[in-house]
Amino acid sequence: MKQSQTLIPTLREVPADADVKSHQLLLRAGFIRQNTSGIYSFLPLGRKVLQKVEAIVREEMDAAGGVEMLMPALQQAELWQESGRWASYGPELMRMTDRHNREFALGATHEEMVTSLIRDEIKSYKRLPLTVYQIQSKFRDEKRPRFGLLRGREFLMKDAYSFHSDQKSLDEAYDLMVTAYSNIFRRCGLNFRAVLADSGAIGGKDNHEFMVLSEIGEDTIAYSDSSDYAANLEMAAVTVEYEQRKHSGQKMARIETPDKKSIADVADFLQVDQQETVKSMLFIVDEKPVLVLVRGDHEVNDIKVKNVMNAKVVELATPEETVKWLGVNVGSIGPVQVPESIEVIADNAVKFLGDIVCGANEEGTHYKHVQLDRDFSVKKFDDLRFVIEGDPSPDGNGTIQFAKGIEVGHVFKLGTVYSEAMNATILDENGRAKPMIMGCYGIGVSRTVAAIAEQFNDDNGLVWPVNIAPYNLHIIAVNMKDETQVQVSEELYKLLTDYRYNVLLDDRTERVGVKFADSDLIGLPVRITVGKKASEGIVEVKIRKTGETYEVQKEELTDKLQDIFRQLSNI
Repeated sequence: MKQSQTLIPTLREVPADADVKSHQLLLRAGFIRQNTSGIYSFLPLGRKVLQKVEAIVREEMDAAGGVEMLMPALQQAELWQESGRWASYGPELMRMTDRHNREFALGATHEEMVTSLIRDEIKSYKRLPLTVYQIQSKFRDEKRPRFGLLRGREFLMKDAYSFHSDQKSLDEAYDLMVTAYSNIFRRCGLNFRAVLADSGAIGGKDNHEFMVLSEIGEDTIAYSDSSDYAANLEMAAVTVEYEQRKHSGQKMARIETPDKKSIADVADFLQVDQQETVKSMLFIVDEKPVLVLVRGDHEVNDIKVKNVMNAKVVELATPEETVKWLGVNVGSIGPVQVPESIEVIADNAVKFLGDIVCGANEEGTHYKHVQLDRDFSVKKFDDLRFVIEGDPSPDGNGTIQFAKGIEVGHVFKLGTVYSEAMNATILDENGRAKPMIMGCYGIGVSRTVAAIAEQFNDDNGLVWPVNIAPYNLHIIAVNMKDETQVQVSEELYKLLTDYRYNVLLDDRTERVGVKFADSDLIGLPVRITVGKKASEGIVEVKIRKTGETYEVQKEELTDKLQDIFRQLSNI
């Protein structure tokens, strides 16, 4: 492709609203343009990178036994109402009505749609297992789109769904998908981890997120410093063996703590360690109040609360709800003399406390010398807190450390969550009807492009991996008024295109400094400069990743490029 004939609108300045490297560079290098908040156009270079990632995804999905299809983005509300998600999915679901006042949603995901399709077509266990996938735009009304392609309202996604007659078959498909995803992200050159994760609004159990390590990641990964264990922070189990603390034997005493709202303030005011306090938080769990207790230096993990309570919706009580149920504002909540209508559960660490300081359910007041079972009771103990750095790794090897990550893929074992709700059944070998068992597997294709850009750049611009770059080679004619340079550039363009290289020829009448700056910004693997020595049949070859340069005779160029690309493929 000749650069004068395509659309690559580069920018010298960093756009004011671009906060992260990938967003800045994809805009500056002319890969994308923002149409409105969270919605982007992919310009020719950006589309080519998307196609490279899509090709890798298709190859690995096909190798794992998937078959590609395409479903509508516009989905009727009735399907979501069957699954129960029309009411529970939340404001991120883009809803609309047609001229006949029928309700629809723009597809945020396709579990309902694909379940309805397969239940109508497959009736026997003999037709299973089956894995179908699509690559399609998805829509979510993000409250705060940010970081360019990393959190948008329209994005390109690969979503796959598998259907099975038994759990063993699902387990086998799940393992194939984990392997396929690992291959995909490895082929994209990414530094990533497969981590244990929560299923969120999708539903189901047993799932992994694929996280690209990055300081700008919105998710925290808890990983072992001595093994392969990794989990999303919200899912990392706590396996600390606590020591039992002794109680002083003193009676519970009421203490005035004016204007002391936080655990840190109360502990400092009473001159006690935060580990001797209990933090009490009121949650509304499936519309019922639940008081959750953790040690004062720990934080409640609402995902663990949701899983322990086997709940659909868990939300922190509002100030108004807190006053309604406990008669006090946040800051003085405690477990003593809690109304019977409120269930009290606690993290395992609370069981081992001795003298406890906690809220008294009276404004500006706390209790000290509180004792578990004597002064308050707990219905259930479980792991309800976030893991912290230094905790033992749940697999027994090493200790937990934290890293930031960008989620680019997610695999789920859905089980029968959707098939039961939507009556998607098959006849088993005995002729009995039973719900299909399902799996769900998603990759953010456009997000993966941003993650690659986030990991592969330097001070001058993007540095694309060879198999992801929109073009392999960038030929630059230094002076378009020099007939020899123009002729040699055209000859090399044709020669290298015939050799099956994807070539971008900068034939613009720009200053050479502009051409070089644009070339570095775009970040193609190899640049070939046709300059003053063109008359001697010599060109300069530069490797973008390493900065190495070589003067090469035209006749030796193809051999040299073979060596360079062999070297780059092994990096």
